[in-house]
Amino acid sequence: MVTALRYCVNREVKGFGDGTQIRQYFQEGGRADILILNVDMPVMNGFDLMTRVKQQHPHLTCIVMSGVKAHAKTAGDQGADGFLGKPFEINDLFDIVQCYVVEAR
Repeated sequence: MVTALRYCVNREVKGFGDGTQIRQYFQEGGRADILILNVDMPVMNGFDLMTRVKQQHPHLTCIVMSGVKAHAKTAGDQGADGFLGKPFEINDLFDIVQCYVVEAR
């Protein structure tokens, strides 16, 4: 996913191995236009991470991904800006990035 985004957007794209690395990135002053999270991640689930990051960066666009359809409602209830249901087509990912990052500028 990171590789595909690097080739389709005119922005830096970062990938992280787990939620702890993402939290550390933001705690150290890292910035982002959009945060795309998997619900099932090592160390910390995506919902917990999103909540923690949004406490410090309330205007950060967060998109949650999951193969569990019920997570779409949970994502909305917890403040996610969008949801990607797995499996998804790469164009679905591009559409979300286009909508929330490129067109929002």
